[in-house]
Amino acid sequence: MGCSSCSTGKDGQPRGCKNNGTCGTDGCNKLTVFDWLSNMSLPNGQKPFDCVEVRFKNSRKEFFRNVDGIPLSIGDVVATQAKSGHDVGIVTLTGELVKVQMRRKKVALDDKTLPKIYRKASQRDVDIWQKSRSKEAEIQKRSREIAISLKLQMKLSDVEFQGDGSKATFYYTAEERVDFRQLIKDMAKAFGIRIEMRQIGYRQEAQRLGGIGSCGRELCCSTWLTDFRSVSTASARYQQLALNPQKLAGQCGKLKCCLNYELDMYLEALKDFPSQDSKLQTKKGVAFCQKADIFKQTLWFSYRDDPATWHALDKDHVLEILELNKKNEKIASLEEYAQDNVSDEKMAFENVVGQDSLTRFDRPKRKKRNKKRRKNKPKSSSNAQ
Repeated sequence: MGCSSCSTGKDGQPRGCKNNGTCGTDGCNKLTVFDWLSNMSLPNGQKPFDCVEVRFKNSRKEFFRNVDGIPLSIGDVVATQAKSGHDVGIVTLTGELVKVQMRRKKVALDDKTLPKIYRKASQRDVDIWQKSRSKEAEIQKRSREIAISLKLQMKLSDVEFQGDGSKATFYYTAEERVDFRQLIKDMAKAFGIRIEMRQIGYRQEAQRLGGIGSCGRELCCSTWLTDFRSVSTASARYQQLALNPQKLAGQCGKLKCCLNYELDMYLEALKDFPSQDSKLQTKKGVAFCQKADIFKQTLWFSYRDDPATWHALDKDHVLEILELNKKNEKIASLEEYAQDNVSDEKMAFENVVGQDSLTRFDRPKRKKRNKKRRKNKPKSSSNAQ
């Protein structure tokens, strides 16, 4: 669901609010939470929970305590406590669901150090906030130029202004430790504000910047994925994927988060599969597993003396042979159980469209024959005589 300013224009092109998910209606943000307890009333004598969840730019969310009991609802713009001055954010969750979110984030419900909510943002607060937000792109560009002039090995990916415009947080990524003391002095002198530098990971950077993945869709981290789980090469091995870094890595340079999406199903299917380290004892010699296909329920084995020739065996047959080997019994050969030889397999491919050739446009065009018959044909010389 998007806000009214994110609808489609007259020419069919998306208009977009150009606020990157921070519009006032809070309808086009991936962090929007549906309050399914909003229509339910509290039991008699129970007071509403005094903490609310407030969202700031991009994916930053924090919990604040409503000590003054200000009536708040989702979408309200509020002025909150900051280390110095005040900040402006949008309320994303109120009531009992805030307790669930605080437990999930491992925040104590009775934490007295939580910052406070001052008031609902006035028009003056909103004007200062929007004016500060409008300067972020220009300040980000200027700060990058200063970092390049100082020859710092870092990348400034985003800038976030505080609600009162007195402070700016610069998010950056770097391979190694960076001494940015001179950078802070130069930026504070150029912009006239307090500077805070915060280092983020490459996945957080991709989440903030967004982009299009190799699948043709928007990045999961910039649309709906809110938490990052560790991804290892074992996820690719379980799914029988080639360990090619160029294909397994995303725009952030790390392993793609989607490698974990189907991992549980593969692990469940591999429970009934024999290990790929298993060896089959035959009278012709020892056979080793070369490949396994979970979907076809097939394993390919080859003899030690002939590793180039693979024999496809059904999973049940492999388990049966392993049981015989445990009893010190050997089968005659793999050919008795083999389905088809790999060298005789043909790829089942049908060119439906007829446009699979990449050089089809390089072929010279055939000249079209003129099929129109001439009405007045010239008479032959024999007929003339």
